[in-house]
Amino acid sequence: MDAFYVSVELRRRPELRGLPVIVAGTGPRAVVTTASYEARRYGVGSAIPASRARRLCPDGVFLPPDFAYYREASAEVMAIIRRRVEVVEVVGLDEAYLELSEVPDPAGLMRSMVGEISAATGLACSIGIGPNKLIAKVASDAEKPRGFVVLSAEQARSRFAGSPCGLVPGIGPKTVERLGALRISTLGELDRADFPLLATRFGRRMAGELQRRARFEDDAPVTQERKVVSESRETTFDYDINDLARLEEILAGLVQRLCAALEEQQRGGRTIGIKIRLDDFSTHTRARTLSEAVWTASDVGPVALDLLRRFGTPRPVRLLGVRVAGLVATHGQPAGRQLTLLAQ
Repeated sequence: MDAFYVSVELRRRPELRGLPVIVAGTGPRAVVTTASYEARRYGVGSAIPASRARRLCPDGVFLPPDFAYYREASAEVMAIIRRRVEVVEVVGLDEAYLELSEVPDPAGLMRSMVGEISAATGLACSIGIGPNKLIAKVASDAEKPRGFVVLSAEQARSRFAGSPCGLVPGIGPKTVERLGALRISTLGELDRADFPLLATRFGRRMAGELQRRARFEDDAPVTQERKVVSESRETTFDYDINDLARLEEILAGLVQRLCAALEEQQRGGRTIGIKIRLDDFSTHTRARTLSEAVWTASDVGPVALDLLRRFGTPRPVRLLGVRVAGLVATHGQPAGRQLTLLAQ
């Protein structure tokens, strides 16, 4: 979907169309969630600090995010897709992979679906079609907004040979930096790079994966369901906190929110973890594995609290989170068991 959160907002605020609209939180550490294409011309993009966005685009219209509303809009779009395609892998509120291998005219189907989505929801999307998920993803981003790009593997390699390595999902900023140290800056250069050199720097497995991605090779199937292995809740504070009692209070609230979701989903997990980001931006995690899956605040809370107390507050804290991992279905089993610690 194109600038999804902003586009959804414009459905109920059509008077803002054509203006630089920015969806972002209001706190001093808030970040931009989505920016309209008008705002992007000012250099405003997702994940940059909202304060910087206000400096770049002082005349922008800033709106707080309304995720409940966005989920409703997402459900409308996905319902249309699922009526027309059998295998759909949803990867977010605004993105999905569709298995079209058995469709006689994939491009024709997708053009028809784009029109139906637009007519039914007022929202626009960009389509990428290719022989695998990696090519489809890159193609869908290539000509936004309202892009429609169909590429073979050979065409993808040719079209993006001069593009930065970070264009491809799975090659993050740190890897780009390490590749840069080897004077490898484009996908074409990565494709042609000396494998032993890459293996020395990254290891054979990762070196091979990097070159496969540079060649747009991907054998991951489109799956009907995503396997979610963990659930978490976290919050970034407007101001650093160095009071352990206050952090414990906030952690308890996060645990309540997390466990309410787990109980509703009838899922639990054996591993409980916390995430702490200090004022120097260093991030620390602590985890503990139990003998049985848990999902209630009475089971998760004490473990998370003990992990926090053991970590302490060596420096002021800017972010705190809690996580339950290794999720399995609980099928509504009663809570309140005696748990045994396996690992810390």
